[in-house]
Amino acid sequence: MSQESSRNLNDAALGVEYEIAGVDTQGDPEMESFLFSLGCFSGQHITVVDKKRNLVVAIKDARYNIDPQLAASIFI
Repeated sequence: MSQESSRNLNDAALGVEYEIAGVDTQGDPEMESFLFSLGCFSGQHITVVDKKRNLVVAIKDARYNIDPQLAASIFI
C-alpha cells in the first residue's frame, strides 16, 4: 500500500465518501470473508456516517456498525 493510502477508516471524516484502497486483515480469513460479504474491498466506496464508540459506515445501499479494530484494517 502506498503512503498516500496509509490512512485507515478510523481517520475518516464524517460524511465524506472514500474509495477503499485495501483491506489488511493480518491473514485472518474469517475477517477477510466477513468484510468481503459486506462489500468492503478495494475500489468500493465507503462513507463513515457516525463515530461514537463504534463507526457506522455506509457501503452501497446498506449501513453497518463496525468496531475501531475492524475499521483499522480498512485503508482509504
